[in-house]
Amino acid sequence: MKPPSLPAYRRTILVALLLLPLAARAADDVRVTKDVSFLAPGRAEKLDLYQPASRADGRLHPALFWIHGGGWTGGTKNEARADNICRAAAAAGYVAVSIDYRLGDGAWPTNLFDCKNAVRFLRANAARHSVDPARIAVAGGSAGGHLALMVALTAGAEGLEPGGADTPYPGVSSAVRCAVNMYGITNIITRRDVSPAGVPGELRAWSGGALKVYGATDNTAPVLKLASPVNHVRRDSVPLLTLHGKADATVDYLQAEELDRVARERGARHELLLIDGVGHTFDLDKWSKKPLPLNVRAIFLGFLAKHLGAP
Repeated sequence: MKPPSLPAYRRTILVALLLLPLAARAADDVRVTKDVSFLAPGRAEKLDLYQPASRADGRLHPALFWIHGGGWTGGTKNEARADNICRAAAAAGYVAVSIDYRLGDGAWPTNLFDCKNAVRFLRANAARHSVDPARIAVAGGSAGGHLALMVALTAGAEGLEPGGADTPYPGVSSAVRCAVNMYGITNIITRRDVSPAGVPGELRAWSGGALKVYGATDNTAPVLKLASPVNHVRRDSVPLLTLHGKADATVDYLQAEELDRVARERGARHELLLIDGVGHTFDLDKWSKKPLPLNVRAIFLGFLAKHLGAP
């Protein structure tokens, strides 16, 4: 059965097709600066900055920042998926960043604060990096998709914004214009076990490292509700796009459908694309070393252009 948001998805494809010439710029038309500091002094986590090499002097570009996955306990900004997505965005005319953030036991909510500080970094250094501070988007994959949704849905939320020693950018907004969630968890409490073929089963019995990230001992901990994006969706939430494979054996695709259902119930803007035969950790071009059955690159860039404007 096709997801209810398919008409909106078709509009995204139309915009994407119109933007194909932008996306077709040479891959080497990108300048990468590695290991830029963006957090408080003493923090080891850095970001990588991807910029259009041929940017015009004085021109401000829309920006995208990418959040890597890894179950909140692992992963790196240097992942191949991040490079694929950030290079594609920069080649299309966006300024893109890939960030590292706090991982492991007790990382919440610092991991979210780190992501929000990436937005603040771009906004505070907008002129230096040729960024339009009013046109910033966030995207992420898996655990990074979850954090991207939290960034997008909780701007200004009490207790969910960095402050004091947690931010070098006091008073700078962490709001974004839109977000792309690639196969991320949308409701920690309702995540299900999944068969190797991607068939959702029983509710997942959380244990070990994932729970320790949140300082929780079981699935009933209130912090898991607070940290679940579906609980922050409002009618005035920024536009969201979710891309999820129907054969995902890591995060059940019902997570994507739940976010879509909640968004429709609350009148929020959400576009859902479920991709048959595709599993976890795909980038804009391939999954498991095979080409994707759809032009996800054009869909992704089309969504950004639709909500940030042409780069």
